[in-house]
Amino acid sequence: MSTDSSGIGNVKAVVPLLCVSSMERSLRYYIDGLGFTMKNKWVVDGKVRWCWLALGGGALMLQEFAREGHDSWAPQGKVGEGVSLWFQCDDAIAMYHEVTSKGIEGSEPQVGNAMWDTCLADPDGYKIHFVSQTDIPEETRLSDVHPTGHGGLGHRETSEQA
Repeated sequence: MSTDSSGIGNVKAVVPLLCVSSMERSLRYYIDGLGFTMKNKWVVDGKVRWCWLALGGGALMLQEFAREGHDSWAPQGKVGEGVSLWFQCDDAIAMYHEVTSKGIEGSEPQVGNAMWDTCLADPDGYKIHFVSQTDIPEETRLSDVHPTGHGGLGHRETSEQA
C-alpha cells in the first residue's frame, strides 16, 4: 500500500452519516444501548445537531435534520429504511447478549456467509448488523447449538467445538 498522501493511499476509513429524526432518542440508543462513545459534536442553541460516534474500530455520524428554514427536510417514512450497516466484531454473540440485556431487540444470531449475524433496527429504521467469523454450518441459529441461547460461539469456533 502506498504511503503517498494524495490519491488512493490517503483514504483511511469510510464513516456513514445517518440523518436522524430525534438526536436525543438516537443518542440514547447508540450511546446508552449499544455502547458507542461520542468523539466530536456540533451544538446549536444548546442541542447536539451533529456528532461522531465510535464503537471499537467502527464509527458513524448522526445529524438531526432541520424541520424549518434553509436546510429543512421532510422525509417520507423512516429515514433509515433500506440502509444496513455491518460492524465486524470478535464476538457477535456476545454483542447480542450485551445489547439485549439492555432491552434492545435484536434478531437471534444466525450463521450466514461464514459469519454469526445479529441484526438490530435503530429508532429511524437503520439496520445495524454485528457479525463475526465462524466455521459453524450455514443457517445455524444460536438456539440450534445452545438451546438456552447462551454460549461463546461468536469467534471462529468450529462445528466440532460446538
